[in-house]
Amino acid sequence: MKKNIILSLILLLFLFPGQINACTGLLVGKSASADGSTIISYSADSHVLYGELYHWPANAYPKGTMVDIREWDSGKYLGKIAQAEQTYHVVGNINEYQVSIGETTFGGRPELQDTTSIVDYGSLMYLALQRSKTAREALQIMTNLVDEYGYCSAGESFSVADPKEIWILEMIGKGTGKKGAVWVAVRIPDDCISAHANQSRIRTFPLKDKNNCIYSPDVISFAREKGYFSGKDSEFSFSDTYAPEDFEAVRFCEARVWSFFRRYNTDMDQYLPYLEGENKNRLPLWIKPDKKVSVQDIQNAMRDHYEGTELDMTKDPGAGPFECPYRWRPLTYKVNGAEYFNERAIATQQTGFTLVAQMREWLPNEIGGILWFGVDDAASNVYVPMYCSITEIPICFRQGNGDLLNYSPTSAFWIFNRVANMAYGKYNYMIKDIRKIQQQLEMSFVDNQLSVEKTASEMYLKDKNSAVAFLTRYSAEQAELTFDQWQKLDEYLLVKYIDGNIKKEKDGKFETDKNGSPVTPLQPGYSKNFYRQIVEETGDKLKLKD
Repeated sequence: MKKNIILSLILLLFLFPGQINACTGLLVGKSASADGSTIISYSADSHVLYGELYHWPANAYPKGTMVDIREWDSGKYLGKIAQAEQTYHVVGNINEYQVSIGETTFGGRPELQDTTSIVDYGSLMYLALQRSKTAREALQIMTNLVDEYGYCSAGESFSVADPKEIWILEMIGKGTGKKGAVWVAVRIPDDCISAHANQSRIRTFPLKDKNNCIYSPDVISFAREKGYFSGKDSEFSFSDTYAPEDFEAVRFCEARVWSFFRRYNTDMDQYLPYLEGENKNRLPLWIKPDKKVSVQDIQNAMRDHYEGTELDMTKDPGAGPFECPYRWRPLTYKVNGAEYFNERAIATQQTGFTLVAQMREWLPNEIGGILWFGVDDAASNVYVPMYCSITEIPICFRQGNGDLLNYSPTSAFWIFNRVANMAYGKYNYMIKDIRKIQQQLEMSFVDNQLSVEKTASEMYLKDKNSAVAFLTRYSAEQAELTFDQWQKLDEYLLVKYIDGNIKKEKDGKFETDKNGSPVTPLQPGYSKNFYRQIVEETGDKLKLKD
């Protein structure tokens, strides 16, 4: 990371403390997916994270080589650890063996964070991706690293997947002076879906099923030592012990899981009283979906604002006159001494980057692993296919192409933010134009996928390197196409909606009179509900006089 970027991040962390970890991960087992893929999603929802696609080429290192560890959130130097003698090719959050990893931070008991240790949660993800060939191997590497070097972050949930299986790993430190972490990892059944969203979700777990559950030897005894737990081993709940729920954890975090589950199971509304804080009937760790789930389904689930539910963010007064589903932070506020809150949905404005990882065991790794990658808010971005084998990152996604304090005209992060920020002011109108281009692009990727992979597979049989070069070019072309389309969309929205008006269109063009000038634009004003709110607030102050 460049020095100026590190300084920028440190400054932003000072300005926005406590707001960097707020992510969502959705998981789909191979028998629950539409095509037999394993699927995980991840949104890096940080107010201080720049959206770019990371890349580590495979490499060999002499024995004894050390690698610097810098905290992912801040760039702070933490120390050195031994480098692996062989590392693997990594594109973003997927590697050349189709191992993919995502995370959400649950925090947990604050006294268990050890800021003196060397390895943070971000480093764990990217070190494991560079060193593992399977999800189980990644789990072993991550847990071995914290045993050896200590764990300096707060409590964390990780999605760890490969083409055959998906795991959730939950981990929390032991506090300053106690190196290591306590953790548990549970395998998600192949025919189920799961999710985690900034709240620990593993409760009781099978103590003798090593094929589907592994855990640190002291995960229960440490809790007893600290006075957190005193029951039978079989009653031990990781979540209830190390990250006890409060109302905020339920409404800001578990509600996102509920909204995802609700799409695929008709029984989820039974948990509404739980979301309202009326009972402790917690959501299950996983559910069996009523229908098969596709990659495109997960992309759309990442765009959720609770639409169609009782928590719909486009319907309460905070949405304003144009049904904007975003609430500017902080999440809570006080009025007349009482504290209130805004909903926190899966899709959120502060996303740095978001991805849907697709892993397929029936294809060669180079072709089977795809990172459907986008920057900024999932609701108004485009998931572009980045194959796990690509050897170059497209310019618009490349590291160092701009940063949070420096605009770059060739950066996808900045053009997507330009469009999204423009849309906030007239959301229910502009989002329709955005979704039109979004869907056109994403459907073109789906339509191309079969023929692209057929060509790549034929090339692979003759020359693997040629197939990789082909997929690298294809991924770059789709990124460039998306970037170009978003630049045009930015210009189109400015022209169409300038000054609060809406230009009329006909046959895909702006309407003009016989002299070629624009016809009088639409002036839709505000919704009836919004006008009613104004009158209720102001009384006769704005009433026309006879």
